Amino acid sequence: MDWDQLGLKMGLEIHQQLDSKSKLFCPCSCNLTDKEVEYEILRNLRPTQSELGKIDRAAFEEARRKLQFKYQAYSHETCLVEADEEPPHPLNEEALELASIIASLLNMRIVDEFHTMRKQVIDGSNTGGFQRTGLVATDGFLETPHGTVKIENLCLEEDAARRIETNQDGVTFRLDRLGIPLVEITTDPSIHHPEQVKEVAYMIGQVLRSTRVKRGLGTIRQDLNISIKEGARVEIKGVQDLDLMPEMVEREVQRQIKLVEIKKELKDRHANIPDKIYDVNEIFAETTSKIIASAPCVMAIKLEGFNGLVGIELQPGRRLGTEFSSYAKKLGVSGIFHTDELPAYGITEEEVIRLREFTQASENDAVIIVAHEKDIAFAALEEVQRRARMALDGVVEETRKALPDGNSEYLRPLPTSSRMYLETDIPLFAIDRDYVEKIRSNLPELPQEKKERIIKEYGLSDDLAGQLVRRNKVEDFEEILSQIKVDKTVVASLLAYSLRELKREGHNMDALDLEVIKDVLVLLEEGKVSKDALSEIIGHVADHGVTPLEAAQSLSLTLLSEDDVAKIIEEIVTKNEDMIKERGMGAMGPLMGMAMKELKGKADGKLVNTLLRENIQKIV
Repeated sequence: MDWDQLGLKMGLEIHQQLDSKSKLFCPCSCNLTDKEVEYEILRNLRPTQSELGKIDRAAFEEARRKLQFKYQAYSHETCLVEADEEPPHPLNEEALELASIIASLLNMRIVDEFHTMRKQVIDGSNTGGFQRTGLVATDGFLETPHGTVKIENLCLEEDAARRIETNQDGVTFRLDRLGIPLVEITTDPSIHHPEQVKEVAYMIGQVLRSTRVKRGLGTIRQDLNISIKEGARVEIKGVQDLDLMPEMVEREVQRQIKLVEIKKELKDRHANIPDKIYDVNEIFAETTSKIIASAPCVMAIKLEGFNGLVGIELQPGRRLGTEFSSYAKKLGVSGIFHTDELPAYGITEEEVIRLREFTQASENDAVIIVAHEKDIAFAALEEVQRRARMALDGVVEETRKALPDGNSEYLRPLPTSSRMYLETDIPLFAIDRDYVEKIRSNLPELPQEKKERIIKEYGLSDDLAGQLVRRNKVEDFEEILSQIKVDKTVVASLLAYSLRELKREGHNMDALDLEVIKDVLVLLEEGKVSKDALSEIIGHVADHGVTPLEAAQSLSLTLLSEDDVAKIIEEIVTKNEDMIKERGMGAMGPLMGMAMKELKGKADGKLVNTLLRENIQKIV
């Protein structure tokens, strides 16, 4: 695709939890819990007007679903602030400092005063119906291979409650995550190539990793804003996989192009969406369709001029009818049927003909049916009518959910500025220039700088240095080397690869801290174990809670004396003398394997190699 000709514009929003000791406006810890729930709170949330008397369209849409929200809470892990039963406490200054450090690394201008705002959110993820947020910095930039990208804003805000379960009656959340401080970093729409958006996300991620942020699943979330010249701005939420970003951009562009084409065709056909909703129970009274037969009521609408267009593919496996269905599902139905895909699902050709006749649909018209309880089916078809009218305008401004295959689906309307209003329970927080200068004079090392430095200082390979940086192990690496005289590459490989591999094998690595790793490496420094035994010893310590020396002794991994090793090597060489005479030094590989198997980590690999080579050379 010619991205310039299409007028592709993209922006990124990145939400990252901060590694703070307490939440943003209360003293509760920032750790999630899976303890047995102690009590629950039930809420129904409704939209409120902004200071200008307007109601945000996204909040209004959520309110129409009339869901009830259940909140799981604890006596010690959560408090009355999270339950919205007590005013917020003063701002967490540690979180503000972390946000200011990140802003400085992104070349941003930090504001003079932090004003807390309320952002209306009534999807249930906040007990009060709003999220507290405040602007920390503006006007930053990043230099990328595709050009400069501006960082518009960095906000400090509360994370939402943790979604536990969704069913027909409502949603269950847990309050342990609500209030954890996070930064929201927003770029301007100056990203113009699908590969560039991946680069920008990676570079911002590298900046975040150089500071105190939380790691692991759910601690970082990325949203994409995408538009083309003839389209509209669409926000895709929850883009987790950086490698999938370019594909997701291309699929959204493809979707917008198709919607523009459909708009033009609908205009040529003078398409219209009548208001009438038909009760079509009579037509399906004797149906063999299990889905239709099991429903209390079947209702239909006619879309004039839509025949053949409802089934057009917008993204792989997703059609215009899928878009209509996404809107209907918000009202509680499981899906819709449309005449572009019928007869199918047990619905016969005869039933389709009778349906068309009943609704007076011409060959140019499409008919949509919904099978459900009457009130819900009626409301769902009203949503389909609303979405069909939007198709006359082409691309709809909306928020969509990222899907694992690179597609996206409708989530809610795009929010407006009407959802923001001032938080009156929290005073402003002044940020003076001395505070800012102090932060800027003590900024952490960026990941690329750190990688280049440890390659230069310690002679590590590019791969090992990169893995240490990626896994946030550089500080551990340098601390170990400052205290223990062992091979740098052995330590780097242990931290970058071996510990991760042990965790994959099921060892309880969460029970270990850096001091235990140091104690294991002291055994290597003192010549009590070989480097080849380190992983096995660490795994045993993790699983059994013993000391490293006890683990080594229990596993019989303490080193043999050089004389004992020499005797074992001589025996192996003697037994395989014929192979040595036949292969010469080519026997080195097989004999090395035999020796290491026999010694089982009780000898250093270099010593074994040296002794084996000397013995083979005597025979050769």
